[in-house]
This record gives sequence, C-alpha cells and structure tokens, in this order.
Amino acid sequence: MTLATPHCTPVTGLAIEETQERYRLAAKATNDAIWDWDLQANHVQWNDALRDAYGHRLTAQDMTGDWWIAQIHPDDRARIHDSIHALIDGQGDAWSDEYRFHRADGSWAEVLDRGHVIRNVQGQAVRMIGAMLDLTRVRRAEKALLKSEALYRTILETIEAAFAIVQVKFDADDQPIDYRFVEVNAAFEQQAGVNLRGKWVTEFAPDLEPFWFKAYGHVAKTGEPANFENYAEAFERWFDVRAVRVGDPAERTIGIFFSDVTERRNAQERLRASELLARENVQRVQLALAAGAIIGTWHWDLLTDRFTVDEGFADAFGLDPALGRTGLSLVQVITTVHPDDQDGLITAIHEVIRRGGAYAHQYRVRRADGNYYWIEANGRVDLAEDRTGLSFPGVLIDVQERRTVEAERDRATAALRAMNDTLEHRVAERTAELMQAEEKLRQSQKMEAVGQLTGGLAHDFNNLLAGISGSLELIDMRITQGRLTDIGKYIGAAQGAARRAASLTHRLLAFSRRQTLDPRPTHVNALVAGMVEMIQRTVGPGIHVEALEAPTLWPTLVDASQLENALLNLCLNARDAMPDGGSITIRTANHCMDAAAAHAYDLPEGQYLCLCVTDTGTGMTPDIMAKAFDPFFTTKPIGQGTGLGLSMIYGFAKQSGGQVRIASTVGQGTTVCLYLPRYFGTATDSEGDIEPIPAALAGVGETILVVDDEPTVRMLLADVLGDLGYTVIEAGDSMAGLKVLRSDARIDLLVTDVGLPGGMNGRQMADAGQEIRAGLKTLFITGYAESAALGDAQLGPGRLVLTKPFTAEALAGRVRALMGA
Repeated sequence: MTLATPHCTPVTGLAIEETQERYRLAAKATNDAIWDWDLQANHVQWNDALRDAYGHRLTAQDMTGDWWIAQIHPDDRARIHDSIHALIDGQGDAWSDEYRFHRADGSWAEVLDRGHVIRNVQGQAVRMIGAMLDLTRVRRAEKALLKSEALYRTILETIEAAFAIVQVKFDADDQPIDYRFVEVNAAFEQQAGVNLRGKWVTEFAPDLEPFWFKAYGHVAKTGEPANFENYAEAFERWFDVRAVRVGDPAERTIGIFFSDVTERRNAQERLRASELLARENVQRVQLALAAGAIIGTWHWDLLTDRFTVDEGFADAFGLDPALGRTGLSLVQVITTVHPDDQDGLITAIHEVIRRGGAYAHQYRVRRADGNYYWIEANGRVDLAEDRTGLSFPGVLIDVQERRTVEAERDRATAALRAMNDTLEHRVAERTAELMQAEEKLRQSQKMEAVGQLTGGLAHDFNNLLAGISGSLELIDMRITQGRLTDIGKYIGAAQGAARRAASLTHRLLAFSRRQTLDPRPTHVNALVAGMVEMIQRTVGPGIHVEALEAPTLWPTLVDASQLENALLNLCLNARDAMPDGGSITIRTANHCMDAAAAHAYDLPEGQYLCLCVTDTGTGMTPDIMAKAFDPFFTTKPIGQGTGLGLSMIYGFAKQSGGQVRIASTVGQGTTVCLYLPRYFGTATDSEGDIEPIPAALAGVGETILVVDDEPTVRMLLADVLGDLGYTVIEAGDSMAGLKVLRSDARIDLLVTDVGLPGGMNGRQMADAGQEIRAGLKTLFITGYAESAALGDAQLGPGRLVLTKPFTAEALAGRVRALMGA
C-alpha cells in the first residue's frame, strides 16, 4: 500500500523557512519521533528519536512515506492509510490516531501519532509535519493497574471478613464527629443488609456511641492501628474491629476489617451463666447433702433416650424402683408432675438440651401419699462437638420447707406493702390538708398586707386630698370675694399636695416594677456628691453624713431621678434607726462578680458598681431583715407608713438589672447595698438631667391628635396645647383615635393615654397608627400600672413618656422635643 502524492503549487519560500525552523525547534525539544513529510517529493525526514526509540537507521531510500506505512502493523495499516488520505484530500489540517509501529528488533510499539497539514494558497496539501509518541510503557502500566485493581477487587469481594474504607469527618476543634463509607465489600453489605457506599454513619445511626468516632478519629489522625472488640448499641451487635490508616494522611481515611462476633459473645455469656449456675448447683447440692435434703439422682442417656433413676428418685415420683433401674420414659416422669408445672418443666428441659450446660428448675411432684411437694432438679447436659446432646445427669433436692418459708416471707412482705400503701395514702391526705391550711394562711396574710396598704394609703391620700380640696375651696372663696392678693399661696399649696400624691403613686409603681423608667448613662459619684448637702439637711444636725466615693467608679445605665429617690429613702430609713443620733456613710465601689458570686447574688456574671448606705443605728433582727423587702411590711404604727420604701428600692433595682442586699447586726447598725450593672459607654453628670424644660412654640399648621378617655384630662391637654399654638384634634377612645389616623387630616404628633377603652390600649393604637402613617411620633401619658403596655418599659425612636400628674411646662418640653426630632 502506498500513499498518493498530490501535485500542487509550492508554498512561498518564506512559509517553508518558517516551517523548517519550527520543525528544528520541535525536534530538539521533545523525545517524540518527529517526522516532516514533503508530499510533493514523497520524502520523509525523521529526527534522531526514530533511531533512539525504535532502533531504525534509515538510508536515503527508506526516507519515504511508503517505508513509513510499511512499518505499521498489518491490522492497522489500511485504517491509518485511509485516515491520512482523507485529511490530505479534504480541508482539515490536523490528524491524530493510535496504531502499532514496527521496531527494528521485530517487536511492536503502541504509538500515538499526530500530524499537521500545510496547504498552499489554493488549499492543496503540500507538506505534513507530525510527532509519534511511544505509548508502550503507558499501556503496560495501564494493564498492570487494571490487573492490580482486578486483584484488589477479587480479594475484597472474596474475603469473609467485612471490610470498609471510611473517611473520618472532624469539627472546627479537630474532634471526630462522623465518618463516611467510601468503599465496602460484599461481606460488609451482607452484614449491613443495605448499600452504605457514600453515606455518613449518622444518617442511618444517629445515636451511635461517641466511642466509635473517637476510636476511628485517633487512627485517622495518628496513624496508629487499632484492634478492639466493642458493643454498638445502635446496632445491638458486638464487633471485632481492626483499623489502619490508608492513603494520604490529610484525607483522614482508614481501612476497617470487622467481624460480627455477637453470637460468639452471646455463647461466651451463656457459658459463663451456665458455669455460674453449675457452681451454684454444686453449692446447693453440697448444702443439701449436709442437711440430708437430697432425694435421689437420675441419668438420662440422650442418644438412646434411656432415663434411669435411683430408689430415692422413684419414691419421690411414686414410681416402681425396679422400673427406674431398667429405664423410664420422660412421659412417665412428667405424669407425676403437678399439672400447672408440666409446661414449664418441658420448656426448661428442651432449652437446656439445646444449649447444653447447667440446669436447675423447681416444680411440684406427686409422691406416694398423693400430695404434691416442691423439689429442685439440678443437672448438666453434656454436648458433642456438633452440639448433639449426649447425657443429662442430675440430682433431686427437697425444697418444700424452703418454699414454705419463702411463701410466708412473701405473705409478710405483701402485708407490709399494703400497710405502707395505706400509710402513704394517709400521709398524702394529711399533706393535702396542710397545704390547704397553708394556702388559707397565705390568703390571710395577703389580706392583712392589703389592709396595711389601704390603711397607710388612705391616711396619706386623705391628708393630700384635704390639702388640695381645701386650697381649691379657699381659691374659689377668694375669687368670689374679689380678694386675689394671696391666691398664689393656695395655688402653690394645692400643687405641692398634688406632687406629693404623684410621688406616692410612683413609689407604688416602682414597688411593682411597672413604673416606666428613663434610663440614661449616669455617673453615680456625681449624683451622690450633689445630694450629700440635701441629705444632711434632711436627716438633721444630730446625724453626720459622709460620702466615700471610689475614685474610678464605673458608670451605670439607670433612671437618675429614681436612683436619687432610692438613696434618699435609704438615708431616711437610716435616720429613723438612729433616734439618738449617729452617722450615715455613703460608699461607692466597683465589683467584678465571677460565676460563684453572681449565683450567690442572683445576678448574671459580670461587672457591677455598688452604692451602699451604712448607719450606726439599732440594727435589725434576722426576722425583721428577712421581711424587709416584703410588700407593705413596716415597723411603724398603722397609719404612719405604707411599708413601700425598701420595696420601691427593690423594684427599682430589679427593673434596672441589679440587686439589693442587706447586712445588719442588732445594736451595731445596718448596711444596704444596691448593685447596678456597669455601663460600657460615656456617662453624664446627673445635673444635666434637671435643667429647666423650655416651653414649646408651635410651627405653622402643626396638628396634634389627643386621645384620652378622661374628659377632664383631655380638656386640659387640648387647652395647654392650644395655648401653645397647636391645632388639636380630640378623641375619647382608641377606635376614635384610629379613625382619625386613617383619615386625610394632618397629624404631626399623637398624644395618647396608655390605658384606653375601645379594644386597644394606647401602645397598640400607636403601633397601628405607625403602619398607616410611617414615622408617626407619639407621646405616651401614663399614671399607673397600665404602663406595662409600653412593652417592658422600652420605647422605640420617635416616642417619649410623660408620667401623670405633670406640669404644662413638662408637657410643652416633651412635645417640642418630639416635634424637633
């Protein structure tokens, strides 16, 4: 077979030179056999690799395309000829194929040949350059690899032990938490009963014990082999495991050989149990021999089914002793057993013959006198290697007396249990009665506390109302008479009484922890320094007041006015405990509470500042100190106090995220400490919170919606806001207010009471209004526990709270603050 040579126009000299240069460079840079075929002259030029790799030393006559094609294996020659000729005659320029090439030593080399056709301007092929790569070693390696893989597969699939390759998964702390089955053999799948390739073990065994992850993880990390037996509760099986690391250590992959040894372990356990039973039987027989309780013996030849017994056995079962010596059937023996015990005896016999080993069973037999007596049969079944039963010898022991004693013991136990049940029932009844009595006592104490509260509040409020109503009557009388000179005195008296009434309600709210606080970053040292002079004047000259301030006290986030009120109350209590004079020391300090300290103080672990008030007064007994924070508890006579002082302080501290603790010694004094959380920010001095609030000035057309169900309060709000220049729209309940919010009316601010009729409270109405009017600003007005509707005393942006009663100046300041926000 020869290759056709095309007749075509030569390419340009420049192109030929460029091609030859590329050929020379390629020939030097590779070990491939590079050929350059001039199609016009049918001349093929080879590089030195043809000689080095294939052993051919060509003469000038051999350097042709015909010689090349003649070296191709006969089975490949036609295919290669056709594929090259198709390329030359076609329009393509690249050719590649595999074939067998003849070496000079007569062997055949498997090669990959690639060529590129160069064409002239008319598109005719004029030259072809290519490179022939020897694939012989590659093919041999591939065949060896396939052979090795086949051998590996054969071994893997034919070994009886289950085998798996698993990849262990580790968490961020490099602790093993799971493993995936990369490869398993047939024995593994047979034992598992399902194909687990590619699955993580936690997918089908989520409760697998941590032991398996730790064991496999240790092998994967350290490369140390492991060999152990362990019980897998998730599979209820015992496994004998051998694990080794395989492959790249970074892949955390291990190979595992394991066998299900559950049956062996169970057999071992049965053997141990049988041996234990045999030892117990020996002990019982020895005891029976010593006590003369052995009745007789038997021997059962299981191969011939010949059951022989001695005279004692025959007498016990009411059988003919001569028949016992010649041989009995099992049926003859069973007929003398109590009907209720026959099934259990047959089952026990069959079970011991199946498993072999020791045997012990108690049942009743009918003796010659016709009565049934308890006996115990002890024996042992000997098995052949194929587990066929060989013999079954044993002895009979009289246990009638023992069973009688046991029955009496059981009856006594049952009687005692019945007595205990009766006693438990009686105790339960008495406990229920005591609990009812305690509940009645708690209710009585609660009513007594309410009585104390109402008595104290009635006294305080009657005094305050007398001042208010009396002042208003005098104002009305003076106006009627036209005497206006001293009217300001009575107005001030009424306002002062109203402020004191508001302070009392605030104390009630603080006690219940429902008062709305205004927490701000506060420097407590500055607050204490600003109050020392006032406290000194309040407690009188007979008591010395001293402040010891920590130089680097942390700030805290609290309502400064409530903290001032708490400090003043503590100092007043200290004054009352020192009727003959003494000293009050106010201390501040920083405290870091670890887990133990925080637990003792019922606080989260962290950093706190401490404000303590110490007096040198009479102190408190443990009983009084235990009730000091109880609602309405007071040591003052009825009508002279509400008992809300310390309760208010406790409520304020808890609402501020802190705690209160008391330490007291009778005759030496008392220390009360407030613990408040550290604020990690910049604190301000308390003086900044008491600057006068400027009056509001309405902008053009600014409109305020006022919602309050109390007409008097609504009228006062509307008049004050109207005097300040605002346009006011009024509504008497939440539904009316919501109707206005849904209208086209201009609303710049919503002023609403928290407790409203109409199905919604003020907070809910404001939330609904914000959905209608995005960014709606709201001033909440609250005067009692319904402030809880504000949501844990937390407000969002564009919302403020004003506590009743309030001054017109305070209302104006809050309104202007919201309008200017």
